Amino acid sequence: MIITIDGSAGSGKSTVARKLAARLGIAYLDTGAMYRAIAWVGLQQGIDFEDSAALLEIARRITLEVDCGPTHTRIRADGQDVSEAVRSLAVSEVTPYVARHAGIRALLVERQRALGRRLGSLVAEGRDQGSVVFTDADVKFVLDADPKVRAQRRLADLTADGESVKIAEVMENLIRRDQDDCVQWAPLLKSGEAIVLDTSHMELAEVVDRLVELVSDRVRAPAGLRPDADGNA
Repeated sequence: MIITIDGSAGSGKSTVARKLAARLGIAYLDTGAMYRAIAWVGLQQGIDFEDSAALLEIARRITLEVDCGPTHTRIRADGQDVSEAVRSLAVSEVTPYVARHAGIRALLVERQRALGRRLGSLVAEGRDQGSVVFTDADVKFVLDADPKVRAQRRLADLTADGESVKIAEVMENLIRRDQDDCVQWAPLLKSGEAIVLDTSHMELAEVVDRLVELVSDRVRAPAGLRPDADGNA
């Protein structure tokens, strides 16, 4: 079974996907970490992120090892575990340069599909998982939340990791990312094939419980009788 969770930054995708995978006992794949790892390497090398050729060279040369379990995605770049390092605001600032690069996306999409084939069952989280990578996924979700709520969540995560940042910086970063990111899952909204869930006023446990319920309903229901996010057939 393949489940995809796409959506905006700060909507809770990563945590929800990890918790959902743990509840279902299948692998959790954080695809954003793959793009962030390339961005992290670029920062270490001091490259010009406007130089698309240099970015593509890093993506082609880098050795990415992705370890997916029901409660984690650990990622190693050229042998170094960067799972925590890629979460910094500095990496977030330059990751869009990597994510919008068509050549890099093509490379990583194929790696993600290969992981899907190897693992068989997984919860894949990102921004194009249901629309591009796993178009035949059993269940597709798109999570969203109010920008102010997302900024507060992201700030809390960064602060917990020891970063000193201001809410204005976080909000600015989210707004810039939204402009690029939303295009990637837009096809799912137009086609109606994804279940859309607004997490603005939901606790983490509520979101996970709702997704588990919807996955169960989708798997059991015949085609044409599958419920929407409100549980209506």
